[in-house]
Amino acid sequence: MLKINYFKSERFLRFNKLFFNNKLAVIAVIIFLLLIFCAILAPWISPQYWDSQDISNRLVPPGDDEFPLGTDYLGRDILSYLIWGTRVSIIVGLSTVVIGGMIGSILGWISGFFGGWIDKIIMRLADIQLSFPYILITLALAAVLGSGLWNVILVLAITSWPIYGRIARGSMLSEKEKEHIEAAKAMGFSSYRIIVHHAIPNTISPLIVVTTLQVGRMIIAESTLSFLGVGVPLSVPTWGGLLSMGKDYLYNTWWIATFSGLAIMITVMVINIIGDTLRDILDPKSL
Repeated sequence: MLKINYFKSERFLRFNKLFFNNKLAVIAVIIFLLLIFCAILAPWISPQYWDSQDISNRLVPPGDDEFPLGTDYLGRDILSYLIWGTRVSIIVGLSTVVIGGMIGSILGWISGFFGGWIDKIIMRLADIQLSFPYILITLALAAVLGSGLWNVILVLAITSWPIYGRIARGSMLSEKEKEHIEAAKAMGFSSYRIIVHHAIPNTISPLIVVTTLQVGRMIIAESTLSFLGVGVPLSVPTWGGLLSMGKDYLYNTWWIATFSGLAIMITVMVINIIGDTLRDILDPKSL
């Protein structure tokens, strides 16, 4: 049997050329990899443990030799807090899009391929959920389930699946009308084989793009919940939690909220740049 090496295929080589010729996207990937590096190695690279308190060094401004980004009202090092907080943001962002993306994509593929009453039920469920303001339904579920890292991930995954479902459904509706799908049906292939082996591979590109963009959205959502006090508890370092604590000291000690806000902004901006680049490259007109 002839085996095709995907990594040497024309499609893969063209993707690499288009992506790595975009200097802004390459810089964004490097920054994102550094964030993952910080998340994994936080215990070893942070100057101090995130919850190490020293009241004698309370509210030290940025520029200090020992505390480059200053300290908070408990004397905790802001830089160490941000490094440890990277863990939660990366875990929430990636876990949420994986869980929500899998649920939404599977339901969307089934809805688009089979149509009929299955399509109506799934899409009406999506319409009902989308009819509520996103932040309202997220806050309501978070209040019911309670605070906690995995509760936040579950809440964000449940509230985000319709986005993936609609995109997967639209791609499947377009794909199932193509000749190779009709040929597979005529040859008597099972619906499972047609969906998994013939249809899904050609519907992945738009889902990759929306998944990438959703990572940044989920990081903002987690920070919002933590800021409002219904997300990850204060016993876990999060950028949103630090931002919430810093708002009470914003007038005189601007650095607490400012640096946590910058961390959120830079991370989301980097992810959006990667997503926008993937959207342009994976456009059928480009490949």
